[in-house]
Amino acid sequence: MTVYFIGAGPGAADLITVRGARLLAGCRTCLYAGSLVPAQLLELLSAGAETVDTARMPLPEIIDRMAAADAAGHDVARLHSGDLAIYSALTEQVRRLRERGIAYELVPGVPAFAAAAAALDTELTVPGVGQSLLITRVSTLSTDMPPGEDLSSLAATGVTLALHLAAHRTEQIVDALTPSYGADCPTATVAFASRDDQQIVRAPLAQLPQALAAAGITKTAVIFVGRVLDPADSGATDSYLYSQARMTKLRRDAGAHD
Repeated sequence: MTVYFIGAGPGAADLITVRGARLLAGCRTCLYAGSLVPAQLLELLSAGAETVDTARMPLPEIIDRMAAADAAGHDVARLHSGDLAIYSALTEQVRRLRERGIAYELVPGVPAFAAAAAALDTELTVPGVGQSLLITRVSTLSTDMPPGEDLSSLAATGVTLALHLAAHRTEQIVDALTPSYGADCPTATVAFASRDDQQIVRAPLAQLPQALAAAGITKTAVIFVGRVLDPADSGATDSYLYSQARMTKLRRDAGAHD
């Protein structure tokens, strides 16, 4: 039997992948965080499947429930919001499953930053403006940042930032980023991306705290910072992908092989 860690997507139930939905339908036990995973996804489970809300469960108890289902011969779905690759608390779960010899598989999902960019109608890598995206968060009492990953150090790169789990630390964000990005740098915050209660707030960096406070946004948001958010004013150029120069080269190369 297998524990399937499934990225449930950013919020909208229909943004789970086809693979994730198929595997979810075949699992007899499903563990999920009720505070983050949409309840509509549970409708994909087969009749009689056991559901376990882990929102208030300590890690040992979660692992015990997985192990019990595995011992009973059940495949297990472990639903995580967004994608498993970032801020999923996946590593400690996988470590304990390995220790117990329980098989598992990772099924990626749509990450929150991708859904947030779609909500903004924005490409995050714009030719002539920015070709890099740095995904990070701010230091908190519960999770400190490793040396060299504090926001001030990362800001020195000047690349577009996608800040997760940071909406409650806007003053800290402004203080850390302003020397490198400038007080007028565009920001765009998307709260509850892809959900019915989605909110979008745009503001210059200096006004970010006031803007989010006015909107009542304190969590479950992605904050983008960078000039790509306003490419018209930042010297954006067309990509080479569809350029006449590339088309001419492709035709010339194709003719050389005729």
